[in-house]
Amino acid sequence: MSSIIYLIPTVLDETATQTIPAYVMQAVKNSTVVFAENERTARRFFKKMDRDIVIDDFEWFSIHKAEAEVVNFFREKIKQHKNICIISEAGCPGIADPGQVLIAAAQQMCAIVKPLVGPSSILLALMASGMNGQQFEFLGYLPIDSHERNKAILAIEINSQKKNSTQIFIETPYRNNQLIENLLKVCKPDTQLCIAAELTGDNEFIKTKTIAAWKKEKTDFHKKPVIFLLYSGS
Repeated sequence: MSSIIYLIPTVLDETATQTIPAYVMQAVKNSTVVFAENERTARRFFKKMDRDIVIDDFEWFSIHKAEAEVVNFFREKIKQHKNICIISEAGCPGIADPGQVLIAAAQQMCAIVKPLVGPSSILLALMASGMNGQQFEFLGYLPIDSHERNKAILAIEINSQKKNSTQIFIETPYRNNQLIENLLKVCKPDTQLCIAAELTGDNEFIKTKTIAAWKKEKTDFHKKPVIFLLYSGS
């Protein structure tokens, strides 16, 4: 019997347990092995979703930088026909989060891979932005160096206009304000910028404005989880 690899979505905000469908925990209970980006976070999530779950009944493995070793463990569990959960720290595994290396191994071994429905900050932000949802790109993190970052922002703006596409990117929370300063400095006044912060949480913030309008508004997103979307359509 083939292993089933469940891709387990988790909350973006610890209080937003309602964003996780009931069938996600059914999949967890149907598994015996967990590969987690952060074992402590995953354990806390499971317990919050189901107080009766016996955490220590699972075999636990951390998804860390020793990728070859982790993949070997993962392959061995598939050979043993065990059902496996892959879970990242927030959102969906494999989408701007660890997990894709293990999922690729599962595909190579013809295991059954089942992605489960749950919150993705990238998609939620795009849905609420009012920007082009037909053509979009996720770019991950921009360069840290201010000069290189400004060059990247200029290239992103040009790419958005050329392709008529929404450009999506993120930043380490403690550098959010610096990134916003760079965007306001480099981008054209009529370019649209969406800032989506603390998605699904009590303080959720999603606003799309032109660069000119953002310049008139005082913002502070220091240490908040934020998704940035930029659109400079033709």
